Parts: sequence; C-alpha cells; structure tokens
Amino acid sequence: MPAPEPVAEDAPSEDAAPRRRLRLGVGAAITLGLVVLSAAVGWGILRGQAAPMDAIALDDGSATSADGVAVEGGGLYVHVLGEVAEPGLYILDPDARLVDALAAAGGTLDTADLQAVNLARPVSDGEQIVVPAQGTGPAADGGAGASAVGADGRVDLNAATQADLETLPRIGPALAQRILDWREQNGRFRAVEDLLAVPGIGDKLLAGLREKVRV
Repeated sequence: MPAPEPVAEDAPSEDAAPRRRLRLGVGAAITLGLVVLSAAVGWGILRGQAAPMDAIALDDGSATSADGVAVEGGGLYVHVLGEVAEPGLYILDPDARLVDALAAAGGTLDTADLQAVNLARPVSDGEQIVVPAQGTGPAADGGAGASAVGADGRVDLNAATQADLETLPRIGPALAQRILDWREQNGRFRAVEDLLAVPGIGDKLLAGLREKVRV
C-alpha cells in the first residue's frame, strides 16, 4: 500500500502581516495620544497653580515671590488684616482690586463680614485693608474705621465716617455722602486735591478745607 501523502499546512495569508502591523500602529497611536493629552492637562494644572501675588517677609523687610526670587518695585504694597487666612503685606499688580488683595491673603474666613467691604474697588499703594468680623461693625476698608481725627485736629479723608466729615465747614450730609461714595468707588484719597473730583466741591470750598483735612 502506498504511503499517505503528507497534508500541506495552509500557507499564511498574504495580507495577515499587514493587518497585524495596522493593528499595532493604531494601538500605538492611541497610546501616544493619551500620553500627550495627559501631559497637556498636567501642564495646565501646574500653570493654574502658579501664585499670582508676591508676599513681603516682615521679619527682614525683603520682598520675595512665591518661588523665593527677589522682586523689584513697581507693584502696589498693600497691608491686609482682619478676617483673612494669612494677614500680611503683599505686592499686587498696579490694576489690582480689593478682591485680589483678599485672594493674596489666602481668602476670607467664614467669620468675615463681606458686606462691610467693596470687593470691586481698586486698591492703592500703601493701603491698609481690614476685613471685619461679622457683628463688629464697619471695617477699615481702605482706612475707614481707624482714628479719623489726628493729634493736629485734621480729619483723615481715608478714615473719616459720615459724622466726621459733617464736622468740617460747609460739609453737610449730602456732600459728606458724596465724599464717602467717591472713596468707595475710587479707593483712597492720595492727596487733599482729590476732593475736587467729588461733585459739589470746587476750588473755593477746597481752600477752606485744605488745613482741616489730611490723607
């Protein structure tokens, strides 16, 4: 009896190898895409966590940024006190507003009375901001609430209350309120001459107030 002929194995398909390479290529592309996406998201998070403000080390008076690099002048130096997480002296951007100052100080505490401060108003260089606790009355938002009358008897325009302003000559309730409104909208008075920007105050009235007020 003749020996059975060996059965030939099926030859591999001519397009099997390209299909395997195609599958491997698609998988590698997906993996690479995920890696790139993860890196982009991570970079965005790191950028979002960068500290936008600088703080002053009060022990030696030096100004340093969050990464320890010394900073030059040009920003607004603002002292933040009261119901904030990290009271201290901070350097803000020239166009900063009060909300930026509170953010630089770590935000407000749960006990802060935010109705006593104007978060939207601009801040000025050398300003002290005091956020009051709830139930303690108005705060020194831009200086208001500090002693308004100095040893020389002059009224501090940045600390005066309505009653303080009404003690000045020719300043009644309506004009006193306009002065407070101007301070609320524009921040601290930088000079006595800034009173000319208040509606109802002209050169003649300013001349009578010049020796009775200060900033």
